[in-house]
Amino acid sequence: MENLLVITAATEETDGFRRFMRTAREFNYKVQVLGLGEDWRGGDVARTVGGGQKVRWLKKELLKHSEEAELVIMFVDSYDVVLAAGPGELLAKFSRLGHRVVFSAEGFCWPDQRLASKYPQVHSGKRYLNSGGFIGFAADLSAIVQQWTLKDDDDDQLFYTRIYLDRNQRNKFNITLDHRSQIFQNLNGAIDEVVLKFEKGRARVRNVAYDTLPVVIHGNGPTKLQLNYLGNYVPTAWTYENGCGVCDIDLRLFDDTPDEQMPLVHLAVFIEHPTPFMEEFLERLTTLNYPHSRLRLFIHNNVVYHEQHIQNFWLRHKNLFPNALLVGPEENLEENQARTMAIKWCPHLSPLSHHVSWVCKNNEACRKDLDCEFFFSLDSDVALTNPDTLRILMEENKSVIAPMLSKHGKLWSNFWGALSPEGFYSRSEDYIEIVQAKRVGLWNVPYISQVYLVKGSVLRSKLSHLNLFVDQGMDPDMVFCKNVRDQGVFMFVSNRDEFGRLVASSNFNTSRLHPDMWQIFDNPLDWREKYIHENYSKIFEDQDGFVEQPCPDVYWFPAFSEKMCDQLVETMEDYGVWSGGSHKDERLSGGYENVPTVDIHMNQIGFEKEWLKFLKDYIAPVTEKLYPGYFPKAQAIMNFVVRYRPDEQPSLRPHHDSSTFTINIALNRKGVDYEGGGCRFLRYDCKVESPRKGWSFMHPGRLTHYHEGLPTTRGTRYIMVSFVDP
Repeated sequence: MENLLVITAATEETDGFRRFMRTAREFNYKVQVLGLGEDWRGGDVARTVGGGQKVRWLKKELLKHSEEAELVIMFVDSYDVVLAAGPGELLAKFSRLGHRVVFSAEGFCWPDQRLASKYPQVHSGKRYLNSGGFIGFAADLSAIVQQWTLKDDDDDQLFYTRIYLDRNQRNKFNITLDHRSQIFQNLNGAIDEVVLKFEKGRARVRNVAYDTLPVVIHGNGPTKLQLNYLGNYVPTAWTYENGCGVCDIDLRLFDDTPDEQMPLVHLAVFIEHPTPFMEEFLERLTTLNYPHSRLRLFIHNNVVYHEQHIQNFWLRHKNLFPNALLVGPEENLEENQARTMAIKWCPHLSPLSHHVSWVCKNNEACRKDLDCEFFFSLDSDVALTNPDTLRILMEENKSVIAPMLSKHGKLWSNFWGALSPEGFYSRSEDYIEIVQAKRVGLWNVPYISQVYLVKGSVLRSKLSHLNLFVDQGMDPDMVFCKNVRDQGVFMFVSNRDEFGRLVASSNFNTSRLHPDMWQIFDNPLDWREKYIHENYSKIFEDQDGFVEQPCPDVYWFPAFSEKMCDQLVETMEDYGVWSGGSHKDERLSGGYENVPTVDIHMNQIGFEKEWLKFLKDYIAPVTEKLYPGYFPKAQAIMNFVVRYRPDEQPSLRPHHDSSTFTINIALNRKGVDYEGGGCRFLRYDCKVESPRKGWSFMHPGRLTHYHEGLPTTRGTRYIMVSFVDP
């Protein structure tokens, strides 16, 4: 539209400014920006009065257009504004209002409440002027702003208010307010009046109080977060028809960038509390799809229990991270201090404290100043299973961005969609659909935690003067997010890819020898990856070699990983209270064992309910496949590890089991850990003498499969036995 010009003011290109300009470009608005590159001297308008500098800029600019009789000019703020419709709709609504100048309206009289009574009465709509948006003919607006003679930090809204309240000037310039939000929607005091409306591939904000579709959405006052929520959709940022409409804008791709030219990334790892699956977490650092020469690793470990894991990791992989900085629990750093140390390490690789033990102290490259381009923060309860995560986040080209992660099977995630008035968690309308990936895109959110990527340029500019993680009475993550929000920096969470999950740590008991074994309930996916045989799933794919039948109705299949076998044996030996292999057994309800073995029961080590969960999740599905028509209850009273030794109990006499079916899992290797052993089914004269470590036999228990344990002739043989559905 040649007869329309949009004017805005901005001293720098903030995230909010870029969002505003994107919506303006989408509708082909002609936009003039005032003030770019200049110092802001208009006061802290977010907290008190000010903004007069904008009027001074506008006064100068409108002199150029004062003679253009047909030109319509709209002035709006930019940092907290999005446009929802195009010039045609805007001009039509302006024309229908029938006035030369229209200011936006709100429900608060600011900045001088004493003027409230002087406002004209209105029968419907908002009564008070807001100067964040107004529209009018160029000549009239120019004449209005030429009256400005005040200072840059005087209040612009008070200036316009006094002109509007002057009846003579109001009539002279034919000024009105947009009482019913036909053009301008100020959100302050009106959040409950607005809803998202989706239609024809666009998202609009609808004012349900007045049944209007405003063109300009202004997050004035304390409503910036609500504007960010609306801006995730309006006008085509996300729609049902097209999904994310802005996800591929401003991408920064590294496909053809040589490794040595990739951005320098400071990878900061925080182990602030005992966390399960620590070995796996650390190992994933080595599998990131990113040149390790361009990574600078910082690890803060505040948990003595995890020192063993850090040391083992470092012995294996120190060559991958030659410039690493490891800070242990002996430094006695609080979490906020550790995070502050890490983030200060990003802008400049300079020594931080003589207390810190530098791994790279003899490396000249580590000591010289190098600006990092990205700071990647990673907490220990993040299972980052996508090795491309870092590259994906970098290519999104956002100031601050996090991959969306949640706890398995739960809505608990690493972001909040909204905040309560007190600054704590509040569920946004779209939170569940984002977590469940029913809406996929990039989401501007008020809080992220546990894993996020920050541009180094943002740390060195907007955030450099802040103590990012320290505020008395608040957790470091909340302080960080508040500081980022207060600087007008947007935080995004992406659910465009599958990145991994969060690990639950609240029930992690480090007093056990191998505490990860007990995590089958809290962290079932991590437990499966660590403890279930890598070929277990192939049982159900009907691939040859993954289910064998060595004897009639005796099946053999992969069940446990090497780690599960080893850690179960080590746990039993650490417990050490093996039965004597006699018939008298006080552990049983009747006190008598008909076919005794040297064993330890699962309930003795407190692993009974975890074992029954394993039977239900991993053995019952196999049973249903191999014995069609039988649906197991997966109940078992007798669950135990048996130990066979030549000088203790080498074998077991023929017997039936007290079960519908029995599983028997080999926990170590024949020919390596022992000789002899095996099982013979007498009725079929069929022997299985070379069981594979981690593989399970499954056979009927009570009637047909009379069997014996063959003698172990050397070493120690361990098996895990369950009498299922007795």
